Amino acid sequence: MSLIVAARFQTFDEATEAAQRLRLEGFSEDELHTFYINTAGEHARFPLGGDRVADPDARGAHLGALAGAAVLGLLLALAGGLVALWSGAATLVVIVAAGAGAYIGALAGALRVAGKNRRRPARSALEPAEAHPALRQAGVMLALPVSPEREALARRVLREAGGHDIERAQGRWQDGKWQDFDPLKPPRHVEAPSVTP
Repeated sequence: MSLIVAARFQTFDEATEAAQRLRLEGFSEDELHTFYINTAGEHARFPLGGDRVADPDARGAHLGALAGAAVLGLLLALAGGLVALWSGAATLVVIVAAGAGAYIGALAGALRVAGKNRRRPARSALEPAEAHPALRQAGVMLALPVSPEREALARRVLREAGGHDIERAQGRWQDGKWQDFDPLKPPRHVEAPSVTP
């Protein structure tokens, strides 16, 4: 495992300029890896896209849809039956009312249940960092492996070159790239995260 220092830049031009400054400080070209990070949710880890198999807030929504479809479908079928009885309408009214009720009930039930397991009370006992782990901002990353003695120099050069969200990590550096980089893993910032994009 290598000690890796990385920073985020807005453009590839900014990252290229930072790489030139790092080379002037004695870091070799083979030690610099520049790559783009998509916004959260856009890493296409699955065939249909996205970063996760399923939306964690949608947990249980299928049960709510079934319950809502059954309850509201039955209620509107009964209402349609009463309308058909009073007005002498055909059985089609009952079928249409039951179908509309099932459709609306499924939607209402799914929306009611979706996300309930994830909601927390307003006064959460968790610290904000624990409740919502840090996400990586989209942008161009410039990463390099460093020795502990040269870490401070690399961080200073990245910061002076306009790097944001400077972080350090332990990772596998091979063939001039950070091989085990995971964009979903919360970064370990060595300085306060940037508020600028």
